[in-house]
Amino acid sequence: MSDELNERQKQLKAKFIEERGYWRDELWEPILKIDPDFFEAYLNFSAAPWKNGVLPPKIKELIYIAIDSSTTHLYEPGLGQHIKNALKYGATKEEIMEVFELTSVLGIHTITMGVPVLMKELKLAEEGS
Repeated sequence: MSDELNERQKQLKAKFIEERGYWRDELWEPILKIDPDFFEAYLNFSAAPWKNGVLPPKIKELIYIAIDSSTTHLYEPGLGQHIKNALKYGATKEEIMEVFELTSVLGIHTITMGVPVLMKELKLAEEGS
């Protein structure tokens, strides 16, 4: 496989940068090279809120930060990219910290799901002895 992008791939890369506002070679180029049709479909899907949405870019980036920092996702490369983008759109460190604080509440599900299962299993163990 050639290291160079063909003309269509170059156009798709430029479209991604224009519509999403960033590019990461290590993340997107392998997908773009192997399956440009899939990459284009993903681009159209992921760029839809940026073309048609009502939320300002800063708020969209704060939402991406919440997604990437949540305990169910924890995607550090995306988190860094979206923090960079949010700062570019005027987010403050205090706003980003508040997103982390709000998102960290997701971890409570460890307790709210785990304790009832523990209680059930303790009861079953007690009944079985």
